[in-house]
Amino acid sequence: MAKLNYDESKIKTLSSLEHIRLRTGMYIGRLGDGSNPDDGIYVLLKEVIDNCIDEFIMGNGKQIEVMIKDNGPGKSVVKIRDFGRGIPLGKLVECVSVINTGAKYNDDVFQFSVGLNGVGTKAVNALSSHFRVVSIRNGDFAEAVFEQGILKNQRKGKCAASMPAAARKDGTFVEFTPDNSIFENYRFNAEFVEKRIQNYTYLNSGLTLTLNGKNYISKQGLFDLLNEETGDDILYPIGYYKGQHIEFSFTHTNNYGEEYFSFVNGQYTADGGTHLSAFKEGFLKGIQAYFKKDYKSEDIREGTTAAVAIKIKSPVFESQTKNKLGNTDIRSWIVQAVREGVDEWLHRNPLAAKKLEQKIVSNEKLRTELNAVKKEAREAAKKISLKIPKLKDCKYHLEDGKHGELSTIFITEGDSAAGSMVTSRDVMTQAIFALRGKIENMYGKKQTAIYKNEELYNLMTALGIENDIEGLRYARIVIATDADFDGFHIRNLLLTFFLSYFEELVTSGHIFILETPLFRVRTKKETRYCYNEKERDEALGALGGSSEVTRFKGLGEISPKEFGQFIGEKMHLVPVSVNTLKAVPQVLSFYMGKNTPERREYIMKNLIEDAG
Repeated sequence: MAKLNYDESKIKTLSSLEHIRLRTGMYIGRLGDGSNPDDGIYVLLKEVIDNCIDEFIMGNGKQIEVMIKDNGPGKSVVKIRDFGRGIPLGKLVECVSVINTGAKYNDDVFQFSVGLNGVGTKAVNALSSHFRVVSIRNGDFAEAVFEQGILKNQRKGKCAASMPAAARKDGTFVEFTPDNSIFENYRFNAEFVEKRIQNYTYLNSGLTLTLNGKNYISKQGLFDLLNEETGDDILYPIGYYKGQHIEFSFTHTNNYGEEYFSFVNGQYTADGGTHLSAFKEGFLKGIQAYFKKDYKSEDIREGTTAAVAIKIKSPVFESQTKNKLGNTDIRSWIVQAVREGVDEWLHRNPLAAKKLEQKIVSNEKLRTELNAVKKEAREAAKKISLKIPKLKDCKYHLEDGKHGELSTIFITEGDSAAGSMVTSRDVMTQAIFALRGKIENMYGKKQTAIYKNEELYNLMTALGIENDIEGLRYARIVIATDADFDGFHIRNLLLTFFLSYFEELVTSGHIFILETPLFRVRTKKETRYCYNEKERDEALGALGGSSEVTRFKGLGEISPKEFGQFIGEKMHLVPVSVNTLKAVPQVLSFYMGKNTPERREYIMKNLIEDAG
């Protein structure tokens, strides 16, 4: 390898906006095309709305208007208008284009802000092909227009008297088009956006958000959130508490595991953090105080669904995407507030308290039974092998810190498919677990059943969740099955298993479906892989009708050399998600319950069409 000349000419100094465009992931996480709720275009939307929310929190403006116009792939225009104080006119350009510039450093102006580093709107500016901002204050306005973070035009003046009165009100207007060269062929998913907008209202009672003309508002905050998520699937009425700096709601269901929604200054913290840990501790102590019994934490929390939101100065997040809170000085007051709030609510609701006690006692009994079954399963597994059967592990797991965030385990069927994947995988970050065939349908069965099933116990052990999901060893669990009827069935059986017993793995974004190409179209000069019939036909049109077409029906038919590209950087992963928790039982009942005529008709209509 030829040596490169390393001298002063190789040293570069990037402007802050150039750095954002070059190292986008540092600022907004993943890029994506809008098919995943965590894709970058939704982060851009969030960053602008967060600024509007900060104005509302400080008592300025009770309405935020959002409009998203879809002009085709990669061409959406987003418009957001608040009625707060408006950015100071003389600093408008700096506030949207110069890193570390803003009023978020001043507690008198913004006390409970999410954005503290002066980055958010600058990132939106840098990552947009078109960005326009207008600030209105006391009848005066300032406007600036950018392209890919570069200032193209700016002006100031008086608001024309002919303008509608609403348009002349103080506030800030932002219009942007995410850059298609960064977010390739993106489109905003209406359901994802609506979910985000609705969550904003839950966290800010009294605020009205308008999305494309439709109003969203919440009167009871986190009570409304939990009510929407759980529906009628609750054991007792939702508990609710709201203090000056903390708000929470809670209930229990008959579902396995726990589910939490946690927020800091309006920011959804998908990975929780110190505030969620403190809430759990306070929840435990509040229940123990009311019943005057030393109930175990696992018996109290099993089946819990809860939401907690706090407001604090100077939140410390573990990354720019703000998924996990790191402040350690907030624990004591959160624990105390939750303890007192839970205890007080139970005293005011004795019938609900009785239902809760029955749930705890039931959990104790089930835990004793489950522990006995787990012990038998562990002993049986030891007799079979010291190693986990059918697992080809990787080097990095979640416990390995940043490396673990990259770790993936593929769950596939049979030795043939597993063989191709093992040969072509990245041994540092990708593990393979091979099923021996169709697993048992676990729909409607007790939790003990999964520990009596050898195949499922081996799978749980491989994932590190045989005791609880805190031991999860991989950031991504990818279901990789054939694109045929058996493959679809195995996929559904696995999803039933995860949704029934480890629902939090789904709701926290750990479960994915691997899409592999259905067709290979090639000539002597070029090869194209196609994921559906439309792409196949387009490839045939581009390469010529004499091209060789191969239909892949099984993963084992794809050679290891080819497979490497499908589980590499450009692999197609479809996240498994649910809109609300209350939808899970209906979905499972439809797909995995009794074989009703409706289900047969749906499968015949949809899966046969999908299979081509």
